[in-house]
Amino acid sequence: MSGILSNTTFRRLFAAQVVALTGTGLLTVALGLLAYDLAGQSAGAVLGTAYTIKMIAYVGLSPVAGAIAARLPRKQLLIVMDLVRAGVALCLPFVDAVWQVYVLIFLLQSASATFTPAFQAVIPDVLPHEADYTRALSLSRLAYDLENLVSPALAGLLLLVMDFHWLFAGTVVGFLWSTLLIQIADVPPLKTDIQRPFFERVTRGSWIYLATPRLRGLLAFNFAAASAGAFVLVNTVVMVRVIYDLGESHLAYAMAAFGAGSMLAALSIPRLLDYVSDRKVMSLSAFALSVLTLSHAMWFLVNGALPWHLFLLAWLAVGVFYSAILTPSGRLLRRSAHSEDRPAVFTAQFALSHACWLVTYPMAGWVAKLASLPVAMGVLGIMALIATVTGLRLWPQSGEKNVAHSHPDLPEDHPHLKAHNGARHHLHEFVIDDAHRVWPTQG
Repeated sequence: MSGILSNTTFRRLFAAQVVALTGTGLLTVALGLLAYDLAGQSAGAVLGTAYTIKMIAYVGLSPVAGAIAARLPRKQLLIVMDLVRAGVALCLPFVDAVWQVYVLIFLLQSASATFTPAFQAVIPDVLPHEADYTRALSLSRLAYDLENLVSPALAGLLLLVMDFHWLFAGTVVGFLWSTLLIQIADVPPLKTDIQRPFFERVTRGSWIYLATPRLRGLLAFNFAAASAGAFVLVNTVVMVRVIYDLGESHLAYAMAAFGAGSMLAALSIPRLLDYVSDRKVMSLSAFALSVLTLSHAMWFLVNGALPWHLFLLAWLAVGVFYSAILTPSGRLLRRSAHSEDRPAVFTAQFALSHACWLVTYPMAGWVAKLASLPVAMGVLGIMALIATVTGLRLWPQSGEKNVAHSHPDLPEDHPHLKAHNGARHHLHEFVIDDAHRVWPTQG
């Protein structure tokens, strides 16, 4: 890990990610408490709706924003989006109605829908070697875990001495600090000489993504992770405040347990991937997460809530398997697109993976409200298990790196044929692009 941190550009970008996500973690805790303050026991439904609005912004706006961003300077784009997020976070402490929360969340996440995929697509250009990039993904996953570990712990300490509304100030500081770090980082420009129509820029990432078997499997495993993760993010506040009848600081402890499990997995994944395939790690983790969620739901339904210490242990385990599914994702995206198409493919992953949350967030909130918490957990566990089986079917077990295929329609003077000595049937690492528009099924 220390080797990649010696890269000055990556170190500054990683630091920017850490401080922004630490602020976002404070926002998560504060938003849960704000929802409880405004809606009481209906806080889960309010959070479910708020997170659904977040997903609508991500899914609906990120492809369009990505197509526009492809024509803008990367650094300036990232800085402006951070400033927009800071401005919106500054308004959140002053809301006094649920609808105001919804409007501000939409504005905040619209900026994130532009910022996040653009930021993620920069890292493979900063660290071109796969071994370095794999470790960068692990560090990135750790940064996301700060949202669930360090931030809630910090929030718990701050809540001892101040009202939860002040937590939003920490979010503002995080985004502003991120802006300064990105400003001094040497962000590489996107290198492409190909000019494409706007509609093609909007859809190109999704076309490459959905035409690649490993990425279709990735999407299914993302759905499994989103199913279990949605219950944690939406209903933990209700579990802590209503079921266990505990105080605000215990919400931070519960989220910290989830984050600790995620961090544990993120630290272990790079070494594990040296010996075990991405597919095996992700599929086994998705299956374990599904079984754990279903088992917890059945116990909850029959025997009532787990003892508090076992509940924290369950959230720790959910965090482990959740992170083990998500951490290798960037490797698959990097491997599945040329450098000029990576921003589009990362944007497609951002939109499609969050489309999963668009289904699971409202499911977690409204099933819990209309039925019960254990029923919601059981439904989401079943959804995760179905998604896991689907992912195994969509992502063939056979190796995909070098694939035999033919080009009967390319002209003889096409650069791709020339690169293979004019042979129309050849073998190489296969990536969907203008010369390879469909994944070969029969060589």
